[in-house]
This record gives sequence, C-alpha cells and structure tokens, in this order.
Amino acid sequence: MSAVQRPLLESRLEAICQRGCQQVRQAIATLEQGGELPETRDLDAAERAWLLAELSTVMAVYGDRCRID
Repeated sequence: MSAVQRPLLESRLEAICQRGCQQVRQAIATLEQGGELPETRDLDAAERAWLLAELSTVMAVYGDRCRID
C-alpha cells in the first residue's frame, strides 16, 4: 500500500468503526463472503483485504461480546 492510499483506507476504517460494534461485525462478515460495502466499492482486492484485516484486528479486542446472531 502506498503512502497516498493509507490515509484513504484509514478514513474508510474509521467510518465503518463509527457505525458500532454489531455493524462492524456485519461488515466483516460481508467482506469475508466477498461482498461489497459502500466504503469498499472503489477499492481493489488488496485494499479490501487490508481493510478486512484491520477491522478484524480492531474487533478482536471485544472477543465474543457484540456478536451478530
């Protein structure tokens, strides 16, 4: 990822995280299934993979709390 892309991806990460725990879990599930989010439609596969990895890392601190059922 280039230095130019990083601020864009971090702002997308922040926008998704601001939705709240359950919505972030749903976003992760969507991305894991190959789906798109409004924040990822213009990203390439590597950028989406980075975003998914970062979302998963952020949510790992919550463990099983705030699961989607």
